[in-house]
Amino acid sequence: MTSLTFSTPATSRLLPSAASTSSSSVKLSLSSSAHSFKPLRSSPLVSHLFLSQKRAPASRLLRNGSSSYSAVSAPKCFASDPEQLKNAREDIKEILKTNFCHPILVRLGWHDAGTYNKEIEEWPQRGGANGSLRYEVELKHAANAGLVNALKLLQPIKDKYSGVTYADLFQLASATAVEEAGGPKIPMKYGRVDVSGPEQCPEEGRLPDAGPPSPAAHLREVFYRMGLDDKEIVALSGAHTMGRSRPERSGWGKPETKYTKDGPGAPGGQSWTVQWLKFDNSYFKDIKERRDAELLVLPTDAVLFEDPSFKEYAEKYAANQDAFFKDYAEAHAKLSNLGAKFDPQEGFSIDEGSSQPQPEKFEAAKYSTGKRELSEAMKQKIRAEYEGLGGSPDKPLPTNYFLNIMIIIGVLAILTSLLGN
Repeated sequence: MTSLTFSTPATSRLLPSAASTSSSSVKLSLSSSAHSFKPLRSSPLVSHLFLSQKRAPASRLLRNGSSSYSAVSAPKCFASDPEQLKNAREDIKEILKTNFCHPILVRLGWHDAGTYNKEIEEWPQRGGANGSLRYEVELKHAANAGLVNALKLLQPIKDKYSGVTYADLFQLASATAVEEAGGPKIPMKYGRVDVSGPEQCPEEGRLPDAGPPSPAAHLREVFYRMGLDDKEIVALSGAHTMGRSRPERSGWGKPETKYTKDGPGAPGGQSWTVQWLKFDNSYFKDIKERRDAELLVLPTDAVLFEDPSFKEYAEKYAANQDAFFKDYAEAHAKLSNLGAKFDPQEGFSIDEGSSQPQPEKFEAAKYSTGKRELSEAMKQKIRAEYEGLGGSPDKPLPTNYFLNIMIIIGVLAILTSLLGN
């Protein structure tokens, strides 16, 4: 179990992964499936923003010669079924209770979305949350070492709910892991379309390196490319409140500490916080104080209190957990949408009271000046109200004879009064 990380051959980090995700500790059995496993090479490289881990002797799920982790070919254009997503979320909660895999599931969602490049318009060339991380070619990227274990945990759920895309499943698992660990409710939307083949995977090298000469400049270079700002960089770094790093896999951390020697999950590694399966603001407090040598502090952790712009937010989050939760929830949701193509285009929520896209709010100032074209949503709203009164494009509103008679009587009464005077 190491950090939730984006990384490149030079190593990177952003979130911790869970101890229980090594192949030896995965409790879910896939024996009932027809998947076969092929060991993947391990990599000693580490990530900093998203500290990566070496691949455990895991395996590639193959079927009919496919290099995908899917038992069936991925749909080219597929909107996930809302009810199946809700049921999948409940199954993910059960996995979290038994496998303590919160950190690696967060990392899985982040790494699928974190390849986004805002300078590229075309999908899926722009990268982002598109389910491409299920293919072996991308799993072999140094940044994604060990994420095969997260795939092994989620594959039975994907098999059970075929109406859910991988892209949605990865982001659903990531948000659910944060929430179940005590973190904020993430305002997620779904309907992400999957890429259809490994040839659509992004090239290696889009994720952060570990230990760059200038940590602050490197973080900005990588995250600005994704369209994120300093506040979002610091808020997302706070997810390191969960997870731990193992030196034999990543090159970072101690073999074990008093906080990790007994697990849960496979024992060992070094965590950033004392309660490394609880999502709170203790990461910022511990990094700021640095009073406990048993806790891990990486260069890109330390820089959050050294760079003036980063420090403004790090200090705020150390002092105010509510402020951290608010900003983290917004940043996580934004990250989960990066580069995604949605079907329906506006996406949809699976939370009660917001399952349908909300109609556009009418703002008079928006339409009262200039030559701005009405949006389609507003046109539909006006049309619906017009038809509600009995009108249609081919039929004018019916004449209200009673109203006309009353108007005439009123006019005659006024004229009579004037003449009488």
